Amino acid sequence: MTLLMALDETRNIHRSAEETGMSQPAASKMLKDIEGVFGVPLFDRLPRGIRPTEYGEAVIRHVRMALACLAQAQESVATLQAGLSGKVSVGAIITPCPSLVPQAIIRTKREAPNLNISFEVSTSNELVADLKRGQVDFVLGRIPEQEDQPSLLYEEISREVRCVVARVGHPLMTRSDLNLSDLARFGWILSARGTILHNRIDMMFRTAGLDLPSNTVETTSVLVVMNMLMHTDFLHAVPVDVASFYMRTGEIAMLPINIPCAVENYGIISRRDAIASPGALLLLRHVREVAAEIFELEPSAPTTEPFPRF
Repeated sequence: MTLLMALDETRNIHRSAEETGMSQPAASKMLKDIEGVFGVPLFDRLPRGIRPTEYGEAVIRHVRMALACLAQAQESVATLQAGLSGKVSVGAIITPCPSLVPQAIIRTKREAPNLNISFEVSTSNELVADLKRGQVDFVLGRIPEQEDQPSLLYEEISREVRCVVARVGHPLMTRSDLNLSDLARFGWILSARGTILHNRIDMMFRTAGLDLPSNTVETTSVLVVMNMLMHTDFLHAVPVDVASFYMRTGEIAMLPINIPCAVENYGIISRRDAIASPGALLLLRHVREVAAEIFELEPSAPTTEPFPRF
């Protein structure tokens, strides 16, 4: 397994042999033997280096998952021996960050102060890729439209209503007859190009016969968004829950307009073959509880149980 991982990372048999403490002939023979077991070529031999075939990518993906499961098993044993500790790695889109994520982490740390919680903020596309590589335990996000969904499990936990926010004193703030053409005249803060929300904002304007504003800034940083909103006339579309967080400063407010921007709710995304650690189970329980309180929903059941319910 370590040889296949090294080959995937270095794309070079000689370097992979060095990393795994083997001679190059031995590494080449082992790779040939592995390919003989599967009956298909796992790597294309190129003039300079190697490249995984589609069969190789499939095998390497399963090898990574197997290693991740072994690491989780070791962590679970250590956790049970020493009390709830270990590490939980979570990825989330920006939407649940102002309220849901901090509250869930705070509750989890009260019960397990020695649990190391690693938290990453990014787009659903990047986070799901990390999830499939076994780099995070679960994701709070949306399943990308092009994603191979059978490999993933999804449990919806939110109910979103979108609004547009801007600085207090923005030229549009006192208008009661706003429409999308008014909003299109100003700069916009958007999520990264290719993300679900960016595409929905683009479609919102185009459906109204308008082009997406050319004056845009793409970011997932809450600090950048807040400072841009407070010191410029840029606009930003966010869920009402996130808008409430921004409005705590007293310098940001919601524009008096309901925008036709339907975005899928987000939820818990996990790998179908994942085995959750005790720490991940605890954090998941609090994520579900906080989400039910925020959105006034009954905790929903996943389409197929990714983890045991509490």
